[in-house]
Amino acid sequence: MSFNKRNFDPVLFEVVQNGLASLVDEMALTVMRTAYSGVVKDAMDYSTAFCDREGRVIAQGLTIVLHLGSFPDAVASVMSKFKGRIYPGDMFIMNDPYGSGGIHLPDIYVIKPVFVSATSAVPGRSKGIGRARSVGVGTDHGLHLEGFAGVVAHHTDVGGLVPGSNSTDSVDVYQEGLRIPTLKLFEQGVPVQPIFEILEKNVRLPDKVLGDLRSQIAAAAIGERGYQAMAIRHGRLEMRRYTEELLDYTERLARAEIMRIPDGTYSFTDYIDADNIENGPVVIKATLTKQGEGILVDLGGSSMQVKAGINSPLPFSKAGVYGAIRLIMDPSIPNSAGYHRPIEVRAPLGTVVNPVLPAPCGARGITGFRVMDAVLGALAQAVPEKVPADGEGGNSLVTMGGYDADGRPFAFVDFVAGARGGRPGGDGPEGVPHPGANIASIPVEIAEAGNPVRIEEYGMVQDSGGAGKFRGALSQVRRVRCLAPEAVLQLRSDKRLHPPYGLAGGSSGSPSMNIFTTAGGDRTLRTMTQLPVRRNEMISHFLAGGGGWGDPLDRDPELVVEDIRNEKVSTAHARAAYGVVVESGTFKLKAGETQRLRSKMRKTGLQKQADTRQTVVKKTGARAARGTGQGT
Repeated sequence: MSFNKRNFDPVLFEVVQNGLASLVDEMALTVMRTAYSGVVKDAMDYSTAFCDREGRVIAQGLTIVLHLGSFPDAVASVMSKFKGRIYPGDMFIMNDPYGSGGIHLPDIYVIKPVFVSATSAVPGRSKGIGRARSVGVGTDHGLHLEGFAGVVAHHTDVGGLVPGSNSTDSVDVYQEGLRIPTLKLFEQGVPVQPIFEILEKNVRLPDKVLGDLRSQIAAAAIGERGYQAMAIRHGRLEMRRYTEELLDYTERLARAEIMRIPDGTYSFTDYIDADNIENGPVVIKATLTKQGEGILVDLGGSSMQVKAGINSPLPFSKAGVYGAIRLIMDPSIPNSAGYHRPIEVRAPLGTVVNPVLPAPCGARGITGFRVMDAVLGALAQAVPEKVPADGEGGNSLVTMGGYDADGRPFAFVDFVAGARGGRPGGDGPEGVPHPGANIASIPVEIAEAGNPVRIEEYGMVQDSGGAGKFRGALSQVRRVRCLAPEAVLQLRSDKRLHPPYGLAGGSSGSPSMNIFTTAGGDRTLRTMTQLPVRRNEMISHFLAGGGGWGDPLDRDPELVVEDIRNEKVSTAHARAAYGVVVESGTFKLKAGETQRLRSKMRKTGLQKQADTRQTVVKKTGARAARGTGQGT
């Protein structure tokens, strides 16, 4: 199950593997340093990858898991549509979820085919990369198609119902913005100008969109040059051999990891509140069958597609399955498509995890997160020592857009995340986003400098993490005040009706909450909604708190005392949830009283724990309504 040393030089194998990893990370850094919008350069909602000549991912940048599993479908659309018409200097663009490998309209792919000179077949003999007029199946004028450099980025706006193009209330994809089939963005090095002009005229913020697109173009060119340099150094055919071995090597390691999972069938059902549609909540069901070295994940039993923008195209749902299983594997396994090979995904057509035209999917991220959560819920039954309790459910998306006082368009697109569940070996970390998306909230100063908004509060909410031997992360509060004359507010959140679950006896985390403040007072909004907002009106979003892991009565009392000192837990909650008694004002543990209280609570058993969970949920919801989060 290890590297095949008979036919390959292990040193060169490591050089190639790490060279490819560095290449895609350099592409990612190029995007971050040159992008225009806060969504891309600050929230880092983009991904990079390099695929081989057959469209298989051989390297992934350290970016978003839920993006990366979809690259093979995007590249496949290029290879299928333009077979025999792919030339050096070409570059392709697409975002359409129906037929082009896209995952929702704001995520625009830029794919650049990479050609290598035939003289690179022998190291040291290359005379550089020439240009051919025509390339059929990959070779002409001494050039060979050897791979594809790919970049996908979430663009600030692509048109549609609301600024930011993430409407949860759209009823079909035609309301969501500009659909781009697989097209040439450059042909033999020459830009296809009409594509740029169409983009400019169909988005609200063309300077940011076209700026971010040029950032992607630059990053794809970096990927091309990087691979060509490797081929010149090591040899074109040797690069083929070693990347093929990289895929096989990854597969062998993945199968060895899967072998350690007990054979059996494990099923888990999760939910999206979907309180904006009549047929909510939406069901996401994952049935995982593990046998020998392989895993079958069947998403049958999930809800049928809905007339709301939360349907998840199949490439995105598959990426969620791959990402969840990847989390329980050795992190040193290479990030290539080789680890997909032992995993089969089935998703019935016409469901929220495999929709058909014209299902809207602008806010499909919430469904991808829930696919990951459902697969992890099934894995928790098989390998409980490797799976944490449930977290906040993925990034909440708070979008506010319109026109400022000077009539200039704006779209504030904010991602709020970072309340993970308790783990078998430690507390749930605060501020760490869902593993499906390495996306951060936009820094307060940058948000305020670029948009007519003011962030009134950004902090953590006391007592909101699920109680457990290892505590769930605290909820976060993000208050955004509108400073524009008027705007449109769009919210995508979850985990209010179904708060994050605990594992191994841990308690649920607190539910999410949305409070809208106007001159007339406060009112609670649905988890998914859009509505007009005016100057000085404010939205307060509270993430769900992470679930706890393990019996709260087994938590080290000194850790509870530390949480009280750090204002993460109140003395009253410490007593009710953990059976820990602390002297008020001095933070001194009352060991005797703690021992007696815990003994009494253990006799009460599960009913007491259930009562505590409900108390925590109600208390956090009341705090959200009063708007008294603990600022940081």
